[in-house]
Amino acid sequence: MIKLLITGGTIDKHYNEIKGELDFSATHLPTMLAQARCHIELDTQLLMLKDSLAMQQSDREQIKQACINSEYQQIMITHGTDTMVETAQQLASLASNKTIVLFGAMIPYSIKNSDALFNLGTAITAVQLLPAGVYISMNGKLFDWNKVRKDKQAGEFKAVG
Repeated sequence: MIKLLITGGTIDKHYNEIKGELDFSATHLPTMLAQARCHIELDTQLLMLKDSLAMQQSDREQIKQACINSEYQQIMITHGTDTMVETAQQLASLASNKTIVLFGAMIPYSIKNSDALFNLGTAITAVQLLPAGVYISMNGKLFDWNKVRKDKQAGEFKAVG
């Protein structure tokens, strides 16, 4: 069994036609899993639906506590891309006994040509195959949490160091 923690980020945003902006109404993860015909046993927990730029230290602590409290060794976390690395850093102390994979999307699932479904599939595979540690999975690439950064100009994650 794999634990799936939902925290929000672009992956779960939708276009609010009244306001003319992206916001949250509900998670898209159940729909995404059904569309992907994913039959992996997942224990899903909705922690929050937040843009990662709005996350506070208390939010990161809530994510960390959910990882600590999880009986499962394999954990996936949806997360906004802007502060994904910061949250991964908070989880680094758990790397000795759990495999934690953070993932998200550059384009919301609800918008055509989104990378969300691909990133979900990659994260599901990664969490099953990687050894204990904290990782970021984006656009078909896997990174150690401390060897990656988001390149905002290119709109992708890149390895560092």
